[in-house]
Amino acid sequence: MNGNRNLHLNQPIKRYMTGLDGLRAISVLAVIAYHLHFRWAEGGLLGVEIFFVLSGYLITDQILFEWRTRSGFSIVQFWIRRMRRLLPAMIFMMTAVALWFLITDFSRLQELRGNFVSSLFYVNNWYLIFHHVSYFESFGPPSPIGHLWSLSIEEQFYVIWPLVLLIGLCLAPRRGRLMLYILGCAAVSAIAMAVIYEPGTDPSRVYYGTDTRAFAILIGAALAVIWPSWRLSDNVSSSSRTMLDMTGVLGIVMLFILIGQTNQFDDSLYRGGFLYLSLITAVVIAVLVHPANRLERLLGCRPLSWIGKRSYSLYIWHYPVIILSSPAVSTEDASYMRIALQVMVSFIMAGLSYRYIEEPIRRGTFGTSLKSLRRSGVGSRLGLVVIVIAIILVLTSWKTDSPDPVPDVPATVSRESVQTEKLQSGCSAENTGHSAEGEGVTAIGDSVILDAAPFLEKQLPGIIIDGKVGRQMSQAEDVLDGLRAQGKLGHKIIIELGTNGVFNQSQLKSLLASLQDSRHIYLITTRVPRGWQNTVNDNLREIAGEFQNVRLIDWYSASENRNDLFYDDGVHLKPEGAQYYASFLIDAIKQDKTY
Repeated sequence: MNGNRNLHLNQPIKRYMTGLDGLRAISVLAVIAYHLHFRWAEGGLLGVEIFFVLSGYLITDQILFEWRTRSGFSIVQFWIRRMRRLLPAMIFMMTAVALWFLITDFSRLQELRGNFVSSLFYVNNWYLIFHHVSYFESFGPPSPIGHLWSLSIEEQFYVIWPLVLLIGLCLAPRRGRLMLYILGCAAVSAIAMAVIYEPGTDPSRVYYGTDTRAFAILIGAALAVIWPSWRLSDNVSSSSRTMLDMTGVLGIVMLFILIGQTNQFDDSLYRGGFLYLSLITAVVIAVLVHPANRLERLLGCRPLSWIGKRSYSLYIWHYPVIILSSPAVSTEDASYMRIALQVMVSFIMAGLSYRYIEEPIRRGTFGTSLKSLRRSGVGSRLGLVVIVIAIILVLTSWKTDSPDPVPDVPATVSRESVQTEKLQSGCSAENTGHSAEGEGVTAIGDSVILDAAPFLEKQLPGIIIDGKVGRQMSQAEDVLDGLRAQGKLGHKIIIELGTNGVFNQSQLKSLLASLQDSRHIYLITTRVPRGWQNTVNDNLREIAGEFQNVRLIDWYSASENRNDLFYDDGVHLKPEGAQYYASFLIDAIKQDKTY
């Protein structure tokens, strides 16, 4: 009996690591900031990558612990536990979103049925890939459940990985060899991302793909094999403890730097950037799971711990709250009141989901918890609060500007201001006369230039306009070469591109270098309420200053606070918006002293 007791006491013990709650909190807050379009968190999408590495570590650590301490592992029980942990909260959120659309916009619910079904069966990422749905360059109203692609990748891992790992334990029982096998698979995945990715194009295929994102999870899994939390001891020297803490602090600082400086369209992100972040995350996890680390006191503090424990619920709820309460068209600066309300509702719904859905179902006390909630009346009071805030959010999202007279519009041509007349006055006599002759002027662009084409042709007779829906900057050089071959390329060239997605700076520089013989080139900033808008405009502004024959026309500033110019997608122009665009463009060009 004493022998059995000693055997039991010598068995490793699984402990709760509060420092990881802090890392979860950092990750989910970064994602929320990214989805709120804060410019200081353009790399907030990296929070998902941190979650992937963390999931790979924790799941593998748990499987190995059970394998070593119980002389076996039940895959079925593991799957059941995962389903009880993840599925109820997601179904709760999806049901709420479906009811919202059922009441407010049934046609939208029908459009999203494929997203709902694929998310329910955890294959949403592949559904989006096969249906060519872009994460970065999609038009129309975004899906409020569009963030569930990442849960599909994680659940696919939960289904497949236990089987693969158990086979690996049988074939390579030594930890070092097993770790190398796992890292080899991670390398294949990272190489696949780098090879499949095409610079200057929409990266959604490699962003969504299980095959191209698996390396983050596998890096976490490899760490768990060689650095299991239940085998680590706090019996270390003072110098080792200090080194451990310094490594952790440096890793966390690097994570913050990457979140603040990374851009979702950087080519380097898909050619080693994600891999670099995953390795740094693994180092931070290695520190936080060690019982001798002192960072746990900071990252395990009560606010971060609260957020970290509810990070899954926050991830589930924040995106539909943001999408369903944001206006379809907004040319204004961010409404901080609306952002504050969106964050508040997200936290309230996450708290309710965690306390009354996730934890009770996971512990098997859902029925008891529901009865207690009804008796206390807390649920009805919180429900009333959520309803009131939701109504406020809906009202703010429906707010639109009245069609006030058009203000003076700043443009960046020669750093001068361009005066534009009111839309109600129509085209000015100056613009319709001989002085607005369009001979020698060529404009290429996408659907926005097509919207303005009739008004440009009326005000600039003889102008050549080549526009195409969905055109990208990468296609511009071929278009210009074709016009040159036909003798239609003027000495004044207007380039309106960037509406449909980001472009590589080298692409635009190459394009402009090929037009050095042109006297004037005009680049137009874009107004497109999508994630790539700021990147496109920053690139245009930066590159325009590098060429003497290039001028920038700032449509983004000209259209500020002018929701009335746009259709519901916030991009394409109504007739009055197209007329305004044409007049603004012509006036801006005429302000160029060398026109």
